[in-house]
Amino acid sequence: MPKPPRGKVPLSIITIAVCALAFVLLLYTERISPLSSGSVFSFKSCSAKRNAAKLKKSGDKNAYIKPISYAEDDRFEFDPEECSLVHGKWVFNRSVNPLYSDRTCPYLDRQFSCVKNGRLDSDYRHWQWQPDDCMLPRFDPQIALRKLQGKRLMFVGDSLQRGQWESFVCLVESIIPQRQKSMKRGRIHSVFKAKEYNATIEFYWAPFLVESNSDVHIIADPKKRILKVDSVAKHAKHWTGVDILAFNTYVWWMSGLKIKSLWGSFDNGEEGYDELDAAVSYRIGLKTWANWVDSNINPNKTRVFFTTMSPTHQRSADWGNMNGTKCFNETKPITKKQHWGTGSNKQMMSAVTGVVERMKVPVTLINITQLSEYRIDAHSSIYTELGGKLLTDEEKADPLHYADCIHWCLPGVPDTWNQIFYAHL
Repeated sequence: MPKPPRGKVPLSIITIAVCALAFVLLLYTERISPLSSGSVFSFKSCSAKRNAAKLKKSGDKNAYIKPISYAEDDRFEFDPEECSLVHGKWVFNRSVNPLYSDRTCPYLDRQFSCVKNGRLDSDYRHWQWQPDDCMLPRFDPQIALRKLQGKRLMFVGDSLQRGQWESFVCLVESIIPQRQKSMKRGRIHSVFKAKEYNATIEFYWAPFLVESNSDVHIIADPKKRILKVDSVAKHAKHWTGVDILAFNTYVWWMSGLKIKSLWGSFDNGEEGYDELDAAVSYRIGLKTWANWVDSNINPNKTRVFFTTMSPTHQRSADWGNMNGTKCFNETKPITKKQHWGTGSNKQMMSAVTGVVERMKVPVTLINITQLSEYRIDAHSSIYTELGGKLLTDEEKADPLHYADCIHWCLPGVPDTWNQIFYAHL
């Protein structure tokens, strides 16, 4: 029998061996570190995908696209047109700590300061949103402040928007020297100044965006609230001259009742209003807001954003916890893809997209609804205040009536909203 040639191994065997080794290495790497941002299976950034496509098109057989790490990803320009942030998953990563805490940031309301208020578990602070087809840039406080240099940024809306404003302030304030920053809190209008950057980060309270009889002196009973759905003028005079406007409105419309919607002046008292379904009144109010934006905003000078609805988690049966009490004692996000609970109204969501699509002035939607839907673990729950006072032990023992499953702990989910906002700035 002829002897096999010595000294040479067939090329096909070498190729098979190398491929097999690489495959095993990939499986091993993914299995031991599925939560690691440095995994071999790191997602490419949108810009990286563009580069890969160009090389493929060029036909360069020697071109090599090396795996991109999370740190390297931050060097690429984020392109929202190529990257959908809606589809993805929450990935646990204890190695990445929040940029602040409710003990280090002096500007947080007690309503959002869960750790200060007695919350002991901390996992909710270490979940990162990972889109399916790209990387979300990390929030860099210095870059954020440079983008705001010489500008006014104003968040406009309800207490959820106030939470996003406080999150943004806390994300950047720690790198600003004490003498170079200031905060002026007001009942309606609050202003944080970054003096070195000649920038302000502001919040304006307008829970419906349109005018209502519950704007300044809050009326607790939704049945007594009246909305002037055809006017934003009283509020909007404070929005002029602002360089970046970020609006929201949703949860105040969700009383479950007909909404008293008024055309004309409040001077007429309760005469002249119509009782409309929330979705109908909401759409009218949004159109009034949109008309003001289109008539008064110069898109060459002012950028406009709209944060979509923040879901509430009042019904534990929505995520299969039949014995649960709202969001109380939930410690992990929902993992079921595309989960949609009763706390998010699709009719209201479509109203926002429908109105924004028809506007002349471009409005960037910060779509936080789906990713926030999963985060049943991150609400203030019983670690909050009510009427300016922390919950008593007796109230904490009654989560059915006192757990806040609308607002969010800070640091927490609103930091991710701002990470998305930052990526679009």
